[in-house]
Amino acid sequence: MDDVKSKIILHCDYSDPHAVNYLVENSGGDPRYGRVRLDINSLLWNATMLIISITGGIFYFSWTAFVLFICTTGVALLLGHSVGYHRKLIHNSFECPQWLERVLVWFGAWVGMAGPFGIMRTHDLRDWAQRQSDCHPYFSHQNKPLRDAWWQIYCRIDLEDAPQFDLKSAGEDSFYQWLERRWRWQQLPIAMIFYAIGGLEWVIWGVAVRIAIANHGHWLVGYLAHRHGPQSWIVQDAGVQAYNVPWAAIPTMGEAWHNNHHAYPASAKIGLYPGQSDWGYRFIILLQHFRLAWNVNTPDTLPHRNNLRAVSCNNEPKSIEAMKASDV
Repeated sequence: MDDVKSKIILHCDYSDPHAVNYLVENSGGDPRYGRVRLDINSLLWNATMLIISITGGIFYFSWTAFVLFICTTGVALLLGHSVGYHRKLIHNSFECPQWLERVLVWFGAWVGMAGPFGIMRTHDLRDWAQRQSDCHPYFSHQNKPLRDAWWQIYCRIDLEDAPQFDLKSAGEDSFYQWLERRWRWQQLPIAMIFYAIGGLEWVIWGVAVRIAIANHGHWLVGYLAHRHGPQSWIVQDAGVQAYNVPWAAIPTMGEAWHNNHHAYPASAKIGLYPGQSDWGYRFIILLQHFRLAWNVNTPDTLPHRNNLRAVSCNNEPKSIEAMKASDV
């Protein structure tokens, strides 16, 4: 996930909230043709965490270590992946003080999936490819589960004609530059603290198991979210449509309402309908209550999207007006 074959230009523009934020306009690129290659860094990192989790997790288990795993995974996914990386850094769906943004993005690196630039490029490359009429199976998740897992977790794709990316606002930040180079090393001081308090079992469950579950779980939800499930929206002209994964709503902090996210990518609110749990959005509203967040985007504050069509599914409201009136 660290390397995407592309030209990197350090600039960013959020003028179109529905656009792929870091893709340069009219830059060309073809998402259909490319080669999936083994990523040695990803293999060593993810396989090591998985092996330690499977072997060490069995022999070094305690209930306190398990509780630590649950708590640290929840914090990392809520503050880091959902709010820091996805809703703030990638989609800029709300504003906050710079110090708070950096804290949230640090938690994103703590998840153990990628650095800030790596996650931005990987996310937007996939987002861009899925919006085209056709794309490589790597982006559309059309392979069988094991093959797709291998590709997504342990490999990378090198496109023959890759688009350009634009990372200016984040790319010029010295903290993010440092974090991109050192994101894996963020686990070391945490591991030392855990070892001092709870010994080896806390390190295994609080670091290795957390990272293994986060990375492999991220793939699983992403795979299901592009295969089947309930839908409320169709993005016309997009070759890959998204689906909601209701059972994963709480573990993913609301990210599993992926069909909603495809419809309104710049919305801080992803759980759009009554009963759709979205802890990430609730946390942003909490920040807003304490005046630590503002300009929070929701579908009713975003401009009209011409290529979006509402569909009726599972008795969910069909009109955007009914969706706006709901208070999830």
